[in-house]
Amino acid sequence: MANFTMVRGFLLMGFSKTWELQVLHAMLFLLIYLVALMGNLLIFTLISLDGHLHNPMYFFLKNLSFLDFCLISTTVPKSIVNSLSCSHSISSLGCMLQFFLVILFSGLEIFLLTATSYDHYVAICQPLHYDVIMNKGNCLRMAVVSWITGGLFGVLYSANTFSLTFCGSNEIHQFFCYTSSLLRIFCSDSYIAVHVTVAIRIIIGTLCCISIAISYGHIFSTVLKIQTTEGRSKVFSTCLPHLVVLLIFITTAFMDYLKPPWDSASILDLLLPVFYIVVPPTLNPVIYSLRNKDIQISVKKLMSRKYFSERLIPKSFP
Repeated sequence: MANFTMVRGFLLMGFSKTWELQVLHAMLFLLIYLVALMGNLLIFTLISLDGHLHNPMYFFLKNLSFLDFCLISTTVPKSIVNSLSCSHSISSLGCMLQFFLVILFSGLEIFLLTATSYDHYVAICQPLHYDVIMNKGNCLRMAVVSWITGGLFGVLYSANTFSLTFCGSNEIHQFFCYTSSLLRIFCSDSYIAVHVTVAIRIIIGTLCCISIAISYGHIFSTVLKIQTTEGRSKVFSTCLPHLVVLLIFITTAFMDYLKPPWDSASILDLLLPVFYIVVPPTLNPVIYSLRNKDIQISVKKLMSRKYFSERLIPKSFP
């Protein structure tokens, strides 16, 4: 058996041994990445520029867009490069960094989704106290606590995982460095620290889910008391997209974490991490932009501003 420090790198899984399929995989991932990149940067830009969107709900949405961009950028570009270069290697330092960033950004995502659900609860169930409860200071404190907690957990999880003894093949059954795939190539007699860390992560995730369920329980009970159909549809158009994103992210994450890491690798092990790391960052901008009237109005303002600026620029003639 050799220690991890003696391993210079790992081999990530390739999509196929056929060059044409490798290129197809790279093009598919590139398309997904560009959609996620443009969508999240658009929402981030709109909220930054439009003063009408400077409120707590869009503050958390802006942070969520930034996180989604970072999360998908941590894994997909490397996978694209590997597919096109036919080289599936990744250095030990690169693997450790990728592992840490995935844990960090996915943890931050659940914290921000929880904060967003609480913001919805206060806005709908306690509207008279909204400005006091969700003031700028409290929003910043929530964001800072989320970053600090996610960072500490990422460091703890990464340190415990990469302190294990390495033995056997250095081939990882995944397109990127990820927990369950990495644990299969480490010796199985020293998992206690990792199990404790995973248990803490599951407990925190469960508490976040309980908090979200309580918030939406109060929200839906309040919405049912609204007399007008227009009022109900407005609330549902704000909350349902957030709930859809939340269910996709949490369901796939829990399915992946609750599966024992020593089980034999399967297609489910390959798809679950890809699904909750790639799909939510891609769908979030689409869901929020299609269902949110404020975002739609902001897009029209931005397009009109560019249109009129182009019309006002004098043309030069030869």
